[in-house]
Amino acid sequence: MGQQLVGILLNAAMHRGVPRLRTGQESLSNYEEAAAVYGLVPCFLRLDEIDTDSGFSAAYIKETQGYRRAIIPTPTVIHNRAIYHQNSSGMKRLLRHGPRVFNAWNRYGKDEIHTLLRKSAELRDFLPATALGLSGLKLMMERFPDLILKPCRGSIGKGVMRLIHRNAGNWTWIYYSARSRHWVSVPVSIDALPRALRSHLVSVPYLVQERIPLAVIGRRPFDLRVTVQRGWGGEWQITGMFAKVAAPGGFVSNIARGGEALRSNVALEKAFPGETAAHLRMSVGTLGLAVARWLEQGLPELADVGLDIGIAANGRLFFIECNGRDQRYGFRKAGLAETWKDSYRRPMGYARFLLENGRP
Repeated sequence: MGQQLVGILLNAAMHRGVPRLRTGQESLSNYEEAAAVYGLVPCFLRLDEIDTDSGFSAAYIKETQGYRRAIIPTPTVIHNRAIYHQNSSGMKRLLRHGPRVFNAWNRYGKDEIHTLLRKSAELRDFLPATALGLSGLKLMMERFPDLILKPCRGSIGKGVMRLIHRNAGNWTWIYYSARSRHWVSVPVSIDALPRALRSHLVSVPYLVQERIPLAVIGRRPFDLRVTVQRGWGGEWQITGMFAKVAAPGGFVSNIARGGEALRSNVALEKAFPGETAAHLRMSVGTLGLAVARWLEQGLPELADVGLDIGIAANGRLFFIECNGRDQRYGFRKAGLAETWKDSYRRPMGYARFLLENGRP
């Protein structure tokens, strides 16, 4: 295999940090090692420095003295690690001019993903009961005693709230206060919801879901992050999974909100008997593959996702959400360094596959 360029598309802030090796949770060394396995040379791009008219781009490429900025022919295969909605004019323009960009669109609304999965007879039973917005909230409060409210386009747990029924129309509203930097509990009535709560639900689209009675470790609920990627050969594969355990007293498992990353087998064996734990782990992997394969039919160029899958205390599986730009560092935090590296290798294998075989 001869060496060829593969593009890694970053957002502007991360791209600026490349020459100083300051790219947050994105590992440049992992990209270099993973690309080398497949005879590829990674070049780090930003969208506004790709000239679709000339076919050339400015990019950072590693040399002996570090990363330097160079003008190169735009790579024919690019892995998108920035965030773009389907209405991005810049991404649409890039795609019209020929490069194969996988995971080109990677910011999908939770409502959009839920709607796609509802169309699958196989997968809809894994979805929690769901409604939208303020009108949906009132209906859900009449059906379920414990609710999770999530902004349709939120990430890393931002804006997530909870409503818990106490008695005869009285509820507790739990939300994170950015001002005080801690969780706040407020008593509310179903007949007189606070203006602040109603404002949240009408200012941006919100998903309202029954709260899944997740399995717990020491009274701390957890779910599993399942990384599903296409690699060499173009087929979906499970790269790995780890458990995200909520902070003590918390109800969101996001690591960015104080959650803890654990090896999935360790978490499952703490919550379930050994044989059951092993069976559940296999079932979670099977569900992750089924979800990715179904979503691929409705989401163009999907190739790299992180799926959150919950397990109720009775062992029932639930799909929670899809992350179009998987934050892979949880593997490292869970002590799974080799799996963390695999999460970089697999997309580079897919890039090589596309270079040699074109569209699958």
